[in-house]
Amino acid sequence: MASMHTAGPALPNTVPSTVPAVDLRISIEGTEPEIWRRLLLPETLTVPQFHEAIQCAFGWQDRHLYGIRCSDRNGEPRVIVGPDEAAEDVDAEPASGVVLFELIDAQGTGPGQFEYEYDFGDTWIHKVELVGSGLSPEGTITCVDGANRGPVEDSGGPGGYRRLAEVLANEKHPEFYDAATWFSEVTGEWASKFNVGAFDLDAVNRKLGRLSLQLWPRPVTPAERDAVLRPIMWFLENTAGEGLELTKDGYLKPAMVRRTLDELGWHDEIMGKGNRELNAKDVLNLRLHLLDWKLLHKRNGRLVLAPLGKIGLDEPDELWDYMVGTIGAPQNDALKLMTRLAAHWLVQGFAPSYSLRDKVILSALEASGFVNRSGDPIPEQWAWDIDRTVRETLDCLQLTVPAPRFLLREKELTDGGLKFLLQVQALLGDR
Repeated sequence: MASMHTAGPALPNTVPSTVPAVDLRISIEGTEPEIWRRLLLPETLTVPQFHEAIQCAFGWQDRHLYGIRCSDRNGEPRVIVGPDEAAEDVDAEPASGVVLFELIDAQGTGPGQFEYEYDFGDTWIHKVELVGSGLSPEGTITCVDGANRGPVEDSGGPGGYRRLAEVLANEKHPEFYDAATWFSEVTGEWASKFNVGAFDLDAVNRKLGRLSLQLWPRPVTPAERDAVLRPIMWFLENTAGEGLELTKDGYLKPAMVRRTLDELGWHDEIMGKGNRELNAKDVLNLRLHLLDWKLLHKRNGRLVLAPLGKIGLDEPDELWDYMVGTIGAPQNDALKLMTRLAAHWLVQGFAPSYSLRDKVILSALEASGFVNRSGDPIPEQWAWDIDRTVRETLDCLQLTVPAPRFLLREKELTDGGLKFLLQVQALLGDR
């Protein structure tokens, strides 16, 4: 195994350093009731980083171009567009070279507001106003306050969003079914849970916390490492010594299946507390992967530690690096593409609904040049198969906050899970 020693020793308690920050009130024009957030941001943020903070704070999905209209300190107009490749097409200034303190003067002697526009089709104009300045902990973006849920992506601007909200509020409306179906596909949420006034400050700050970890990476702590590797380490620990006796058909004994389900909290709401591997797919999946990864092997009717498994059990940092390398270097290009998609969806906190997921994967395969040998269109089964393969691989790790297994939306990553996937993305060349 390659040694990166990413976790390292626990760091001593220290007082975090602070950096100059701006306190901004950001409201979406034309919304009623008004949708707004108040953010405390380091004044050295670049415009693309500011854009990412806006996306998190309002629940946007970063599907469209964005731009900023402002005046410089001499009163001259500036138009800034991102991503950079789009700026040239509209004869605008590229976003990546601009820093937040250029756009707003925290001392109050220069510009005190500017406009941020997202999605030039729907025209979501965010008014950004300086409330004050101060200090914030280094490497953090914080939401101080806000009101109302963010608009729904691609809902047609403020007018279209108001119309959607009216329809979803009335189950007897003739357009309700179509609107509810579309809403669930776009957001991954149940239409019955839609609430214009919903605003969860803690949830927004969790999203901003994950963004902060992406913008200012931090080492993996031993606790985060152990939590992510817990399913694998549990199995390795219980296989140490004499190993685990298998049934004559090569399955785990029912008692071990039950212990694993109890320890890892993998009981299925539908299947219940089954104690056979065929009824406990997560346990079966984990065992087969550990064999495939050569962490375990079979010997004389028992499951025993392989040499790599012994190293991983003794050196969790080595096991972390091995798993990053294994998941970040799939066996073929189709799995590599799917791993890239799955990691991106988890890191960003949203994914296509399951009704659209196969279509998105098929489109990505076709765009990457994958073809059926017969020359016919790629069958949907291909998308389903590679999606299942990658999901089963990631399910061997504890990357997300414990939650009901059957969720319409993407599960929430832990900090350790985020750090793991960021390393996978770096290996895939995505960061």
